[in-house]
Amino acid sequence: MAHSFADNSSRTFFVSWPPGGVLALWTYGVYHLGDLALDQLLQHFYRDIVGLYWPPERRLVESGYRTIAFPFEEVTSPAFAMTTDWRLPELLGYLRTWSATTRCREATGRDPVGALAPEVEALWGPMDRARRVTWPLALRVGRRP
Repeated sequence: MAHSFADNSSRTFFVSWPPGGVLALWTYGVYHLGDLALDQLLQHFYRDIVGLYWPPERRLVESGYRTIAFPFEEVTSPAFAMTTDWRLPELLGYLRTWSATTRCREATGRDPVGALAPEVEALWGPMDRARRVTWPLALRVGRRP
């Protein structure tokens, strides 16, 4: 939905959207673990290792949709976050679900997560240790005049 605002293909939506109606766009940002060394390593992976392989629309998500023309009366929303507790295999599995990871693997013939895993393992601690993973949620809420 948010991508249709970016390319101005949302006209059909406005025909059926009543005056005073509320629209909420939301996305989750880049996660963090609350451990400086791990977060720096994983941000390096996100930005520098697979970063070139993210589709251009990823920038919309990273900006919390703030770069999209939003012709509505903005409504302030509270801060939200999404959290879970993961062990290392779950985190590494998550990294493998990223489209950028897949594109990187296809382009280079190498598994970037496999290359990253020993460095993460060295910082993680016991393999069965669960760590809190937090994704900040970005909301852009508007009311139609």
